[in-house]
Amino acid sequence: MFSGIGDFLSSGTSWAFFIFALLAIGGAIFMISFTKVIHMVVSVALTFISLAGLYVILEAEFVAFVQVLIYAGAISILMIFGIMMTKHRQGDEAEPRRPWHEGLAIVGALGLFGILFYAIQKTNFVATGTLDAGKDNTLEIGKLLYNEHVIPFEIMSVLLTVAFIGAIVIAKREED
Repeated sequence: MFSGIGDFLSSGTSWAFFIFALLAIGGAIFMISFTKVIHMVVSVALTFISLAGLYVILEAEFVAFVQVLIYAGAISILMIFGIMMTKHRQGDEAEPRRPWHEGLAIVGALGLFGILFYAIQKTNFVATGTLDAGKDNTLEIGKLLYNEHVIPFEIMSVLLTVAFIGAIVIAKREED
């Protein structure tokens, strides 16, 4: 059971979680605050890699590997190529400064953090079972994916194919 902030700070896993969570949140904040698109992509890659670190802490090594391979690698490279191959114009015109937007964002973020911190402190975490660390996560995911969940897996592949074709059609229309 989680008894307080002292127990949280005494664990190395908790420190690793804290660091990866801060990196993920920081990358997301940088992504929405940067003005150059290439910097945004690097920030998103930082968020993806931080999430992979969180998955490793949760002992989901396969998901962490896929996170790095697919999102941090392929998606980030795809975004960079998309930026380089399109006519991307930087916003030379300066937007009017609205300092109250930043103030409201800070107040909202601090309020959200406070609510989450309060909710986590008041929640009674109960261990539901023991973790068998000797099991092979990848093997178990493969068994579930290709035995019990094969129909949703195939439907998802068709859905992704349709979405990919739709994106190509929309891009072709904008080009003409």
